[in-house]
Amino acid sequence: MAYQISATKLQTYHRCPQAYYFRYELGLKAPGFFGNAALGTALHQTLAKAYRDWDYLKPIPPDTWFNSCWQQYSGNLSPSQVEEGLEILTNYYQQFIAGETPIARPLAVEGKIQGRLVVNELEFKISGRYDRIDYLEDGLELIDYKSSKEVKLLPEEEIDLQIGLYYIALEQKYHSCLQQLSLLYLRTGEKVVLEASSSCQQKVEAVVGEIAWKLRNDELWEAHTGEQCEICSYKRYCAAVEDNPEPLPCNTRASEQIQLALNI
Repeated sequence: MAYQISATKLQTYHRCPQAYYFRYELGLKAPGFFGNAALGTALHQTLAKAYRDWDYLKPIPPDTWFNSCWQQYSGNLSPSQVEEGLEILTNYYQQFIAGETPIARPLAVEGKIQGRLVVNELEFKISGRYDRIDYLEDGLELIDYKSSKEVKLLPEEEIDLQIGLYYIALEQKYHSCLQQLSLLYLRTGEKVVLEASSSCQQKVEAVVGEIAWKLRNDELWEAHTGEQCEICSYKRYCAAVEDNPEPLPCNTRASEQIQLALNI
C-alpha cells in the first residue's frame, strides 16, 4: 500500500519533523481552530458552479448568473453573511469576469488531484485538492480561492513544496506542466501569482526522500525549534521545548503499523 503524502504533510515536516511524527506517524490529534467557515464554503461552491455549469455560448455570463448560483448556496447563512457574500461576488465579477472577453472554460473545477512518486524504492501516493485549473498558452494555472480577510503567504520554502507536489500530479494527469499557482483572495480582490518550475519538483523529491529514509531506517524525527514552537499543538510532549514533557497518550498509534509498498 502506497504511503499517502500531501502538501500539508510536507509543509508540516519542513517546519518540524517531530511534529510530523507526532501527528502523522503516531496519530496524535491536534486541537482544531474552527472559525465561521460557512461564508467561505458558500463562496467556493458558488464559484465552482458558476464556472462549471455556464454554457459558454456567450462571451461572458451576466452578473445575474453569479447571483443565481449564490442563491443556491447561501440559504444557511445569516442575513449579514448573505449581504457580505453578495458584495464579494459583485466585486469578483467586476474584476475578473466583466473585463474578460471571452471568459475561458476551465480545464477542471473543484476536485481532487492524485499522482504517484517513487523515492528510494518506496511508493508515495500524492493527493490534493484544487478550486480551478485553467489553460495558459504554455501550460496550466492552478487557482486557489482564499476567503481570509487579509493576504497571508506561507514561507517561500513551504509554497515551493505545495507547487512542486501539484507540478508532479498535474503533469502525470494532464501531460502538461504547471506554470503558475494563483492565490485569489476573494475579500480583497488581490491575486498573487507564484511561478512554478521543475526546481519545485526537485525540492519535493528531496523532502520525500528524507521522509522515506526515516521510515525505512527508523530514524529519529528530530525537533526543529523556533517561533513555530509557541503555537505547536504538540509542544507539551517535546523535550526540545519542555524541561519535563508530558508522556504520550496511552492510545498513541504505533508507527510500525505504517506499511510501505516497494516499487518492484
